Amino acid sequence: MDDLEKYIEKRKKSSPGYAKDFEAGYNDFKIGVILKQARIEAGLTQDEVARKLSTKKSAISRIEDHAEDIKLSTLKKFATAVGRQIQLQVV
Repeated sequence: MDDLEKYIEKRKKSSPGYAKDFEAGYNDFKIGVILKQARIEAGLTQDEVARKLSTKKSAISRIEDHAEDIKLSTLKKFATAVGRQIQLQVV
């Protein structure tokens, strides 16, 4: 475990609010990373995905960087544009 991980674990233990906010933010971050990775694996640029979705490159950048408020319909369209499907799981 590196210093950052130790710090995060220490903060989580000492502050329930920090732990809750950290987990929510991290999960949002992961969605954007997964979408970006799927786009790259499909060999597409942000411009190409934007054209497929009839939007601008800046919108695709926002989706990849700030996926916390993404609509399910947008998520499905993005996945289709990069040749993927969305699977949801409630745990």
